[in-house]
Amino acid sequence: MNVLEWLVFILIMLFIHGLSTWKLYAKAGRKPVEAFIPIYNLVVLMKIIKRPTWWLFLLFIPIINLIMIPVVWVETIRSFGKNSRLDTALVLLTLGFYITYLNYTSDKLTYNENKDLQPKTKTEETVSSLLFAIIVATLVHTYIIQPFTIPSSSLEKTLLIGDYLFVSKINFGARTPMTTVALPMVHDSIPFSGVKSYLFNDDFTKKETSILNKFQLPYFRFPSIEKIKRNEIVVFNQPADTLRDMDNFHPDRNYYKPVDKKTNLVKRCVGMPGDSLEIRDGDIYINGKKDKLPESAKPQYNFIVDTKGIAISQDALVHRYGAREGMKYDNGAFALTNTGQYFLTLTDKEAALIATNPVVKGVKKYLSPKGEDGKVFPHIPSLGWNIDNYGPIYIPQKGKTIQLNIKTFPLYKRIIAEYEHNNLQIHGNEIVINGKVSTTYTFKQDYYWMMGDNRQNSLDARFWGYVPFDHVVGKPVFIWFSWDKDGSGINKVRWNRVFSVVNGNGEPKSYLIHFLVLIVLYSVGSRIIKKRKKEQV
Repeated sequence: MNVLEWLVFILIMLFIHGLSTWKLYAKAGRKPVEAFIPIYNLVVLMKIIKRPTWWLFLLFIPIINLIMIPVVWVETIRSFGKNSRLDTALVLLTLGFYITYLNYTSDKLTYNENKDLQPKTKTEETVSSLLFAIIVATLVHTYIIQPFTIPSSSLEKTLLIGDYLFVSKINFGARTPMTTVALPMVHDSIPFSGVKSYLFNDDFTKKETSILNKFQLPYFRFPSIEKIKRNEIVVFNQPADTLRDMDNFHPDRNYYKPVDKKTNLVKRCVGMPGDSLEIRDGDIYINGKKDKLPESAKPQYNFIVDTKGIAISQDALVHRYGAREGMKYDNGAFALTNTGQYFLTLTDKEAALIATNPVVKGVKKYLSPKGEDGKVFPHIPSLGWNIDNYGPIYIPQKGKTIQLNIKTFPLYKRIIAEYEHNNLQIHGNEIVINGKVSTTYTFKQDYYWMMGDNRQNSLDARFWGYVPFDHVVGKPVFIWFSWDKDGSGINKVRWNRVFSVVNGNGEPKSYLIHFLVLIVLYSVGSRIIKKRKKEQV
């Protein structure tokens, strides 16, 4: 729905509310007409059910309102003496229309003006506390900060598999949910079940016609406190996500998803709006100059390490030379090829270090040659682009106009039709946008180029193109825990990464000790204050 359609929908729902409650308003000593006045009727309702006016705001916050509306239903019937479990079940199962039934059929209903708001049983107290906790947690999760897990090695060794992050939503502006009917605090599926967690028809042919898709909110983002910076690590929704499951690259069909339910990814923003980006032999060039990464970034490449068949100890490969990925045996140990070589993923420094090993005869970076098609965006073989030699390519900037022709069209096709919602057609050599033949196009939002530091083992913008700003989720700010599945005992926890910051300039520094000291000081201080208060009494 667009904004106007949503306003009409809200007005219709408020009118239905009036038809369902006007007699109850009268029984509560209010004027029946008050039940029909938009917004004001809800202000009055809060007074009737003896709840604070700020509850009204929760009724209009996406996802939160899915919890609050049933709560208001239950509070409404209890204000008129309907306190039984059956009454509660009926109002919930009928989606609130049990109130409509009571409004027209229960003449003996009496308004309880002195209703006790305190829970009557332990069960009610527990449920109330749980609902409040869920509401607060959902607000924080949706609009302030969200936990996130690093599932892949695309940013290895900057962010590691098993790092648990806190992602700030407010830095780049919190985005309101576009999918209004969904379970709180989960992403696209219910944990451990694989069942979709939101209401939406993911059949592409029905994206505009299905009634399930009519409950989508238009895109809106709150003001930001900063802008995305070059080479900053960013969490975003994968723009071209058409998978049912990100671990299954061969689904039975393409699955069309709303923006906020596309798979969350974390990459480094190497290209900004308005940049010209090129990759030459694995190195990134921005506007013709080699990109300079921060010290915390550790770009990796695939290297062929020739030892003429002489083995290097597995411990040295892992702990001295930093090898994490490469060709391995089934038991997980790094393998030698038939020609006596290791195939390892290393940083340039690690490659230089392993080259000093006496058994190593040569170290060579494995790169795709220039001009060889690598099946990358925009998927035109004649360009000869691949992951190591790519572009140059222009990254669109909001308000900028580009020349549009059959040659440039493949680069911007998805932007025009999918991300910026235009009607796009091709008639011979003519490009028709919203019914008009177009030779230029002006972009409606900024776009970014996101890549992994694990350069040759990352599914990123080189394969699916630009990331629109409306797909940006937030900024990783903190690693609160880090788990090494290959570790043992106490070493399964990467203590040097616990409570460390993301997007820093140097090596990650753990602030765990500082945090524990603060907790101890707070605990001791609290006890001293309590003891002094008792002595004063």
